[in-house]
Amino acid sequence: MNQMLQDPQTETSHPTQPPVPQDPVPEHPRFAKPQRVAFVQACWHHDVVEEARIAFMKEAEARHLTHVDVFEVPGSFEIPLHAQVLAKTRRYTAIVAAGLVVDGGIYRHEFVADTVIKALMDVQLRTEVPVFSAVLTPQQFHETEVHYDFFRKHFAIKGVEVAEACAKTLHGLERLRGQVAAGIVG
Repeated sequence: MNQMLQDPQTETSHPTQPPVPQDPVPEHPRFAKPQRVAFVQACWHHDVVEEARIAFMKEAEARHLTHVDVFEVPGSFEIPLHAQVLAKTRRYTAIVAAGLVVDGGIYRHEFVADTVIKALMDVQLRTEVPVFSAVLTPQQFHETEVHYDFFRKHFAIKGVEVAEACAKTLHGLERLRGQVAAGIVG
């Protein structure tokens, strides 16, 4: 087999494509002290809810929230008690809840979702540990592949959003607590 070798100087030059500009990776502020976050995830529709956790973990790391402990509970109804016990340990600077509440079972989904959200708010007000919710209840959910695909993508978006909210809130509380300690606020 004959191969023709070309001298690099005699090769035909092809115009090179200009580099495609990349969006710069945003530089997120760092925390003065390490933050520890609890992520409480309902197992009901685990494959959908898991997408929120995966997206949360990735975004949390980008925002310097590197200490995240994951806890699983059977369903969304069990999240508030778990969140309260975790908040009372004082080991966590924030708690994130994720679950999918749909029709079925002995409770109406609106009742469960409402109860969970109100209870999570009570936990954060009683303990002063911020609690974030990615507990969602769709108007309609059918156990079809189309709905599962839609909600997997939706939960991934919610995971990123809840990580952003968590990091921004923890930065704000860090600043506020520093101002209170310095006598600037209070």
